[in-house]
Amino acid sequence: MLVNVSYNNREVTRKIDEAVGKPFKLKERWAMKGIGSPKLFIAETSIEIRNLLILDNNTDSCNIEMRPKGIIVRFRSLLETFALVIPYYKLTIYKGDFAIYSIYRDNHFIKVKSDTKAIQKYFRKLLDYKADNAPTSIEDL
Repeated sequence: MLVNVSYNNREVTRKIDEAVGKPFKLKERWAMKGIGSPKLFIAETSIEIRNLLILDNNTDSCNIEMRPKGIIVRFRSLLETFALVIPYYKLTIYKGDFAIYSIYRDNHFIKVKSDTKAIQKYFRKLLDYKADNAPTSIEDL
């Protein structure tokens, strides 16, 4: 689900919380040693996201927030902030050639450069958390 999160809209917040869970508590964030990614530079995206990013001339970048049942990939275009909300059961991550991670959800994708150890360490943490907490059957959803 690709949504505009620039404004405080209760309906959008409810949909996001329903899809990926409420944000982690401070104690949980501390125990996990953080839930946010470093700044990720976008290499390629699906057409719908690309149409949003080409509206301005800034460097295309995003960040990822882990949630109990999924992740939120946030990026900015013009003065708006957009979020790609991905539950763990729909999340697919590939590590491709030339240090690029591909993040997929249905027909949306974002490919980010992983040129530092911090980014690679974050994706390892994300994949480990997904493996431990993703639903194993349809009844767990």
